[in-house]
Parts: sequence; structure tokens; C-alpha cells
Amino acid sequence: MFAMILRRLLVSVTSLVLLVTIVFFMIHATPGGPAYSILGMHASPAAVAALNKQMGLSQPLGEQYVIWWWHLLQGRLGYSYIQHTPVTRLLRIYTGRTLLLDLSALGLAALIALVVGLVQGYLAERPLGKVIGVFQIVFYALPVFFVGILLIYILSIRLNLFPPGGIGHHGLDSRLRHLALPVFTLTLPIAAGLSRYFGHQARQEYRLDYVRTARARGLSDLRIALHHVLRNAVRPFVTMVGMMIPAVFVGDVLTESVFNYPGLGWLLWRSALDQDYPTVSAITLFIGVLTILGNLLADLINSILDVRVRYE
Repeated sequence: MFAMILRRLLVSVTSLVLLVTIVFFMIHATPGGPAYSILGMHASPAAVAALNKQMGLSQPLGEQYVIWWWHLLQGRLGYSYIQHTPVTRLLRIYTGRTLLLDLSALGLAALIALVVGLVQGYLAERPLGKVIGVFQIVFYALPVFFVGILLIYILSIRLNLFPPGGIGHHGLDSRLRHLALPVFTLTLPIAAGLSRYFGHQARQEYRLDYVRTARARGLSDLRIALHHVLRNAVRPFVTMVGMMIPAVFVGDVLTESVFNYPGLGWLLWRSALDQDYPTVSAITLFIGVLTILGNLLADLINSILDVRVRYE
């Protein structure tokens, strides 16, 4: 098991190095360089040269790359010349809101997926199981922005059940009501994808001999589902949840934009429109690191749940 953990760590470190390197060269690949992106394409050469010197962009590229790593290790992610504040301060302000949204959506999606997947696996050869599969495809294919706008129209404008956007500032009840629609919008496609995958895993388990043996012993369908099928099918499901983390962050950009929810996705969208490349690169790095850590954690949990790995 120690060798497996070491392999996972090496893969994660390699992915992190590649991520940092790609983001570094993406910044320098912008038309005219970062200085022109900040000052505008009509800026004078003198102003561009002064800003390049201030940002350390007049040094050789290799030296800039080393300095880039040194700053990252110190937690220095650059300065937003659009919002006139260090990027680390922006991350502190917006990260908590996005993590609350993402963890709520991912947790709810995983719970829904487990329940729906077990039912679908049990009813795989029946008409209801096929109907569930059709709905999974439809909900997974629906664009996030379309689902968000539809929920705003029905639940906010027509029924006046939830606020159409924002985060709320008047107590826990207000914050939860403002959070409800973004969470459900983000949950729907994730739950559809996860439940379809878990339904396939559960269907494979229901076909194995040990399930038939359990039924012959008189165990109820509920006990078989919870104590046997769920336990064996959940291991690859945990890995799949980790693999969905990038999709969650992509959904953040659209969801937070539709609901005017001030999180990292909203900040990334606004920074891209303003060509605030220090903020865009910092958010990209931050999301990438969280994705790598999430996949690593999912792999480790899956290995712990898999008894065979403990004896490797």
C-alpha cells in the first residue's frame, strides 16, 4: 500500500509541475505580453517597458520561470492591476463562497447518485430502469446556464420561492435561500452523470453469484442493496466523484455568472473580460491544485476501501 501511495504522490507532483509550467507560458503567450493586456494595445512603448520592468518581465524567460516558482512557494500570486489589490486577497474573499457551493452540490449529487444508481441497477431490465437512463442522459446534456435561467423563471419569478441571485446578508435563512438555486443548478448534471455511472456498477454487481446466493439465503432486497451491492460498487464510484471535480469548477463559472453569485467562477469570468491576467492565472492555478488534491484524495480513499490494495 505504501508503494501505491508513493506512486499517486509522484503522479500528483508531476501534474502540479506541468500545471504551473503551462500557466506560466500561457501568460507570456498573450498578444503583446501581459503588459499590453493590462495597459491596452495602444499603450506607449515607454509605458509598456516601465510596467515590464516593474513586473519583472524584462528579465530572461528562464530566470522569470525560476522567480515564478519562488513566488508561488512564498504564496505570492501577483497583483491585480484592475482591482488594485493583491490576488491572494481576492482569493481569500471569494474562495469560501465557491467551496460552500461546490461541496454542497457535490455532496448532494453524490447522495442522489447513490440512491438513483441503486434503484436503476435493481431495475436495469425493467421499463422503469430504462426510463431513468433516459432522464439521466437528458439532465446531463442540459446546459448549466439553461437550467439556471429556467429555475430562476419558475422558482423565483413565477413562484417567488427563492431569490434570483446574490448571496444574502441577513442571517442564515437568507443565505441558504440564496444558495438553493445555484446548488441545485450545479447538482443536476453532476448527479445525472454520477448516477448513470453508479447505476452501471450496481447492475454489474446484481448479476454476480454472491447476490443470487444472498437471495437464496432469504435476505431482503434492501439488505442486499445496502450491505452488499453498495459496499462493492462504491469503490470505483469514489474515484469517479474525484474525476468530476474539474466539471464542478467549470460549472462554477456559468452557475455563478447566471446567479450573480460572487465566487471564484464569477471572479474568473469578470477577470477574463477585464483581461486581468494575474487574477486569471492565479485562479487557474488554485483550481488546478484543488483538482489534483481532490483526485489524489479520491484515489487514497478508494485504495483504503479496496482490501486487496492493503496487501500489495
